[in-house]
Amino acid sequence: MSSLVRSFSSSLGRKLLMGASGLLLLAFLVVHVAGNLVLFAGRDAFNGYSYHLVSNPLIYVAELALLVLFTAHLVAGIVVTARNRAARRHRYAVKHWARGKSSKSHKSVASSTMIVSGVFMIAFVPLHLWTFKWGPNYPSSADPAVRDLYRLVIEEFRRPLEVAWYVGAMLVIGFHLWHGFASGCESLGVDDRDWLRRTGQVLAVAITGGFVIVPIAIWLGWVPA
Repeated sequence: MSSLVRSFSSSLGRKLLMGASGLLLLAFLVVHVAGNLVLFAGRDAFNGYSYHLVSNPLIYVAELALLVLFTAHLVAGIVVTARNRAARRHRYAVKHWARGKSSKSHKSVASSTMIVSGVFMIAFVPLHLWTFKWGPNYPSSADPAVRDLYRLVIEEFRRPLEVAWYVGAMLVIGFHLWHGFASGCESLGVDDRDWLRRTGQVLAVAITGGFVIVPIAIWLGWVPA
């Protein structure tokens, strides 16, 4: 146990922890956005999916694992960023923004604000859980034992401010993913910058688009109540 702690206390260990936890969280987001899109299949399909998800005893294991991953990723990111800044004796006079094929020696807006977008999630995640996980527990008309989560989602995203907050939050998270995938892979030893960067950007756009289409469609009235 002590050797494991020492491993993750090293600079390399913290980077490995940050990269591995980040990629696992990204995999969760892919599953999560796929589940959200079930809403377009209708009330019964969405409520059924939600019920089978939360009624599975393994959900508690999954939630604990997500909490551990989120905490580990955040703490490792903060420590790595703080140590990197402390190691620089002088601030860069000019920042070079990434435009070429390789971003190894250049900064991008996304890479420079990773810690900011990461810390933002500390505010977003609890509020998101408060709204949907611990929000009103409407019984489904088809089966009173099943929560009508579809109704709650519709009610929330008929409110313009809720839509604006959620879409804005998803854009911040997408911005984090824009650089995060490539950074996580490189922390684990994969060193194909062009392929990683393009793949990360496609994933960021796809995940962000999948999340924001739900509130926008509901707000515009494309999804029946």
